[in-house]
Amino acid sequence: MGIIAWIVIGLIAGAAAKAIMPGRDPGGIFVTMLIGIAGGLLGGFLGKVIFGIHSLTGFFHLSTWIAAIVGSLLILALYRVFAGRRSSSRG
Repeated sequence: MGIIAWIVIGLIAGAAAKAIMPGRDPGGIFVTMLIGIAGGLLGGFLGKVIFGIHSLTGFFHLSTWIAAIVGSLLILALYRVFAGRRSSSRG
């Protein structure tokens, strides 16, 4: 699957990750989109490299979407940890 498809999946996965982990995030819609894209790429990479899942080649495979959403959740959680630390140390 091409990089453009992973970006599209990442945008949707970012929205899904935000729905699964609601809360106030510094940034906004653009940060959420970037987190989704990075999470989709991370999920696809981890699925192929670590788990050896070869079904990540199809846009409509369930494993593709699960990997992208899990990757987005990981990056969203890391973003909240680091962004929360940075904003609390300012005040």
